[in-house]
Amino acid sequence: MCDKASGKSVVSPKVALPATGVALASAALESHNTVSATTVPPVGAASAPQLASVAIASASASEQQQELPTTSGMSGGGVGAAGASVASGEGSGGIQLMQPNVKDIRELCDIKQLLWGDGVREDVFKRWSQGFEFSDVEPSALVQKQGGPCAVIAPVQAYLLKIIIMDMPGIKLAEISSGKSQSLLIQALCNILLNCQTRRYRIVHILRRSSNATSSTGTTTVTTQSNRNAKPNLSSAARTTKENTPPVPPPPLTQVLGEEVAGGAAVGGVCVIPSAGAGDAAYDIEIEQGVEVTPASVIDIIQGNSSGSSNSNSNSLNDDDATGQLDMDITSQQFHERLHTIHFDDINEVARYYTENYSQLSNTFGVLVFMYSVFLTKGIEQVTADISDTSEPLIHSTYGYGAQSLINLMLTGRSVAHVWDNEQDVGGLKLRGISEQSDIGFITLMEQMRYCTVGSFFKNPRFPVWVMGSDTHLTVLFSNEKRLVSPETPSETGRRIFKSYDPEGNNFISSTMLRDVLAALNLVSEPGYVSLMQKRLDPENLGIILLNAFMDEFFPLESRSTPDTFELMHYNGIPGSNEGNKVRYYYGSAILLEGDLKSICTSNPIVTCLQTKWPNIEINWHNMHMPSLN
Repeated sequence: MCDKASGKSVVSPKVALPATGVALASAALESHNTVSATTVPPVGAASAPQLASVAIASASASEQQQELPTTSGMSGGGVGAAGASVASGEGSGGIQLMQPNVKDIRELCDIKQLLWGDGVREDVFKRWSQGFEFSDVEPSALVQKQGGPCAVIAPVQAYLLKIIIMDMPGIKLAEISSGKSQSLLIQALCNILLNCQTRRYRIVHILRRSSNATSSTGTTTVTTQSNRNAKPNLSSAARTTKENTPPVPPPPLTQVLGEEVAGGAAVGGVCVIPSAGAGDAAYDIEIEQGVEVTPASVIDIIQGNSSGSSNSNSNSLNDDDATGQLDMDITSQQFHERLHTIHFDDINEVARYYTENYSQLSNTFGVLVFMYSVFLTKGIEQVTADISDTSEPLIHSTYGYGAQSLINLMLTGRSVAHVWDNEQDVGGLKLRGISEQSDIGFITLMEQMRYCTVGSFFKNPRFPVWVMGSDTHLTVLFSNEKRLVSPETPSETGRRIFKSYDPEGNNFISSTMLRDVLAALNLVSEPGYVSLMQKRLDPENLGIILLNAFMDEFFPLESRSTPDTFELMHYNGIPGSNEGNKVRYYYGSAILLEGDLKSICTSNPIVTCLQTKWPNIEINWHNMHMPSLN
C-alpha cells in the first residue's frame, strides 16, 4: 500500500435520456461466438424508466443456432436508442424493445480484466464473495468473513462512521437500530459513488433466476415513479416493491443485438422497458438468463415464463430463501454472466434503488457488485489513466488483497497508486498521489517501515476518520473529536511544508532548499534574504537546516489546534481479530506528549501506526483490550 498523484476529475458525458430516467442494461462477460439481431421498426418512444437486459453467454453457439442479420440503422449506440413498442390490451402500458448498452458490456469486460487479470482464481473469488453484513453485537459494524475484501469493506465502514459522527452527534453506537444501520450503509455507498464526480451512476446488479413463473424472488422489478424528484426515505428499512399488473402481450417481433467485443467474444442482448402511460404501475419481469439469447428466450423474458425456456435448468442461479440470498455454489464465470447495469442521473434515485433492492447488497455478492458499480461509474478509461501501470491486477491473484489503487478509488474517487500529496518526480517519472484533502484519511504501518510516505491530504482529512493499513489488512480509526481535523494553524502549515521537502523524515533539509520552502509558504524568498537566513539557521555551515531551528525562527509562538487529550475508537471487521470472535468497536483515551520525540514499539503496532500521524501519542485502551491491525 503506497502512494500516487493528482489531477482533476473527469466528468463523463451525459447520455441523452429523460432527466429522471432509469436505464437498466444487463451485461455479459464471457465468450459467445454468435452475433445475431432482428430489427424492429420504431413505433413510439418511452418516457418512463428504461430497462435493458443483456445476456452474457459463456458457451459457443450450437451448430443448429440460426444466425440472424446484425442490427443496423439504430439511433444512439447504447441504452436509449429507439426500438419498437407494443401497447397492452387496455392501452395503458406497453413494452419497448431497445438496443442494449454495449459500452457497459465492454467496460465490464475491461473491469474484470483489470481486477482479476487473465484468470480468476476460484479460491480468491470465494473470499471476495460476501455481502454487507452487520455484527450481532455492534449494529453499525460490518463483518468481513475472510481476508481480501477489506479494500472495499473498510472504506465503506469509514464513510458509514463519518455519517454517524457528523449527522448523529451524541448517539450511542450500540443503540442504532438494524433499519437505521441499513440506511447508513446506503448513504455511505452513495457517498463513495459521489466521489466519482460523474453525471451518471451506472449501478451493477446481479440477476437471479427462479424455477417457476410465480416466484417473487426471481423477478426484476422496475417501478415507474410519479414523482422522480422525491427524496428517498433512507431511514426506512430495506424493502422490495412488487405490484401485479395485467400480463402484457409479447410484441410480434423481437430485437436482439449482437456486437463484437475485444478478443473475438460477442454478446447478445434484449432490452425491455415499460412505455409511456404506465403511470405508477410496476412491471414484474421474470428474467430467464440462458446460455444464449434467442428470439424465443426474449419472448420468455417479456412473458415472465422462465419455465418455458429451453435452458431454464442450465447454470441456474436459484434463490436460497425469501430474503433473496443467492446460491453460494456459483463460479466466477457464472457470476459475471449474470451482471447487468442500471443507469441513474440522480444519486437520490440510486439510494432509492438500493433501499428497494437491499438484497443486492446483503446477498453473497453484495461487496463485488458494489465494487464493480464504482469502477463502472468512474469509467474504465479514467480508472486506467489514474493507475498508469495496469500490468498487475488490482486484486492479488494469490492472497486476494486489494492494491492501493483500489483503496484510493474507494476513499477518494481516484485510482492513483500512491498516497503522497500531488506528484513526485521519481527517476524522471511523474508519479501521482492524492490531489486534495480527502473526506476520509489514511495512515499505514508501512510508512514507519519506510515503504511509503503518506501525505498531508490523507493524514489530515475533512472528518476524524482514518483507514489504517498494516501489511495484511485494513481497519478503521475514528473519533468524535472534530478538533482533530480543524483547519491548520500557520505553524502546522509551516511544519507540513517543511516536511514535504524532507521525504526521508530526517527532520532537516538541505540549506539549498530553504528558498523553495519560504516560497511555498508565501514568505519572503528574495536571494539576499534567503542567504542571510541560511547563515542564521546553519551557523556551522553544515549544509542542513533543522526543523526545530526553522520553526523557532519563523513560527516562534507555535500553537496547536489538536487537543492534548481525546478519545479514539477502532474497528476491525475480521471476527477472529475481536474478543469472543464478535466484531465490535474498541475505545481508548489518547494523550499527546510534549516534544517531537517518539518511541518505536514493535510489540504495539497500532501505536506505531498512530505515531505516523501523531508522533508523540500514547493511548490507553479501555477494558485492557488492545485492538489488532491484522
